[in-house]
Amino acid sequence: MKEKKMDTRNITYFMAVFEHLHFTKAAELLGISQPTLSQQIRLLEAEVGMPLFDRIGKKVVATEAGRLLHQYGMKMLQAEMDAKNAIKELLSEKRGTVRLGVLPSDLDFQLVPLFVEFKTLYPETRLQAFSTIFVREEVLAHKVDLGIGLCGPSDKRLVQIPLGSEPYELFVHSASELAKRREITLEEMTQHALVMYPKGYLGRDLVDGVCREQGFELTTVMEVGSASSLLQLVAAGIGATIQPRDLLKQHPEWSDIVSIPISEPAPVRHLELTYYADRFISKAQQQLSEWLIDFFKSRTV
Repeated sequence: MKEKKMDTRNITYFMAVFEHLHFTKAAELLGISQPTLSQQIRLLEAEVGMPLFDRIGKKVVATEAGRLLHQYGMKMLQAEMDAKNAIKELLSEKRGTVRLGVLPSDLDFQLVPLFVEFKTLYPETRLQAFSTIFVREEVLAHKVDLGIGLCGPSDKRLVQIPLGSEPYELFVHSASELAKRREITLEEMTQHALVMYPKGYLGRDLVDGVCREQGFELTTVMEVGSASSLLQLVAAGIGATIQPRDLLKQHPEWSDIVSIPISEPAPVRHLELTYYADRFISKAQQQLSEWLIDFFKSRTV
């Protein structure tokens, strides 16, 4: 008897159930009926010879076999997508989509001029830039093609290109008593009003971590979730903020804000460009990667 082979359609059905752990919701998103989806999952389970999900009442839980299929199913779907993209590029090297994951608030704003330049060169290529604190996870899950995030441990599944380091500095209004300081310590900032990102944002957590190592904690008078809002608050005299040094360089319109270096030990973020090692890289993605590397190199000169 001829052995039946898995096809990517059934894998797609399985992945939808795995992601949502809910057959009805997955069926709605797939545009098929719930009984049809359940039947396809049963056929897939018959193929692998093991249950892929445990159904406990209304709760759906992936089995160990299900988790393994998810791991390799992602590779199957990505391989199919890579093949299609490679063939499409033979028809036109300037079509397709490039998905970029980038740390939120300050970096995504700084990169807008580069995005404009990219769109000029590749007018038919759709560029999607996503703000996320889970850059590496998004790359590994094939949700984005390229990622710019904090440096992490070496991972053989990824290409990891260092983009340099960037120290944090104190931004204050030019009329502040601190504006003429050439340097300041983190601990001194406990005596001044601060506006910061909320706890849980990478930048805030990085600053808080350095403070904890020195045995103190910063307090804030206001917390907002965007870099532009923080700069507006500083310009209004509400308080000072601790942000990556180059953020202010990208906003020359804030001429009434000055930046003061923080003495050691100071918060520093180390950035890297990441993408999946074993996947198709289009010419547009390659061009964007090169531009991103050049952009960050220029900031360290």
